[in-house]
Amino acid sequence: MKKTLLALTAVGALAQAAHAAPETYINDVSHTYVNFQISHLGLSTQYARFDKVDAKIVLDKEAKTASVEAKIDVGSLSSGWKKRDDHVKNEDFFNVGKFPSIDFKSTKATFDGDKLTKLDGNLTLLGVTKPVSLTVDAFVCKEHPMAKKMACGANATGALKRTDFGMNAYVPNIGDEVKFTIQIEAFKQ
Repeated sequence: MKKTLLALTAVGALAQAAHAAPETYINDVSHTYVNFQISHLGLSTQYARFDKVDAKIVLDKEAKTASVEAKIDVGSLSSGWKKRDDHVKNEDFFNVGKFPSIDFKSTKATFDGDKLTKLDGNLTLLGVTKPVSLTVDAFVCKEHPMAKKMACGANATGALKRTDFGMNAYVPNIGDEVKFTIQIEAFKQ
């Protein structure tokens, strides 16, 4: 009886050890950007990006679950023209002095097999929190060939209406719909 109990305990311990635990990944700041585009007067599409993003991803590949928390430094906005950057950072648009970050916290992750395909969450911009959905493509996790540790990367796309967050300046001349793309690489901690 003791041997049977010991054997069952050992099997149970091995089964628990075999189950992969959630893994935490922190973004590689040199390979993580949020790009966005918006219509300008119906004449052209203007592009800009945020250069500073901090993100934490908790991924359980076996259970097919993931959570993401990200903070975008609005002051890192870059459109390629300082005068425009200064205007977009002021009270008309991002109001960096009062709202220095854009925050995202996921609420649901959708997988297709081993691939993360969609991430739903709440985005806080200008003090207003609204749900957003990100379509994820090119999701892959593997050993980073130079860092020699596990890394995950993905591209994600989404869209929002800036007026939903109270950013109303110059609508409709400056478009209401903002499309964005996120490129991220993250290392296992």
